[in-house]
Amino acid sequence: MSRFFLTTNPINLDEVIEIVLKHASIQSKSTGSINAFLGVVRSPNLGKRVLRLEYEAYKPLAVKIFQQISSEIEEYWPGVTLALHHRLGILQVGEASIAIATSSEHRAESFAACRYTIERVKQIAPIWKHEFFEGGHVWVEGALADPKNKQLREETYQMSCK
Repeated sequence: MSRFFLTTNPINLDEVIEIVLKHASIQSKSTGSINAFLGVVRSPNLGKRVLRLEYEAYKPLAVKIFQQISSEIEEYWPGVTLALHHRLGILQVGEASIAIATSSEHRAESFAACRYTIERVKQIAPIWKHEFFEGGHVWVEGALADPKNKQLREETYQMSCK
């Protein structure tokens, strides 16, 4: 399975971790730390009981953006390996929408790269969230930032290192 993947099937965090480990091993990168993030559908949100979410994406561009994020991580934290899977379609409360795994020689880089990844996905990935709640629904504003915006990228890097 690919390091960067969009699927309508449930996400398996163990699989994402296995992928990042396998890729690091193939690249002869030393792994002393693995960090994982699992984003799940929550309720309530903004004081309303969430019934479900529906995710849509422009898949070819989303995968390119995931690859771009991986390249950015390599620039900031050489030796870090990233795997990222995002779920599309209808998700119920408690289901995983995104799984991120990073591996590195040391924990600080792995933690920072994982945080950086989720922030960049929210900023620049062409993935849109439709939230359904009691009494209505709304499209949650998605990625609006320019993927080439160096200032935003630097701000995200600084935030990830805190």
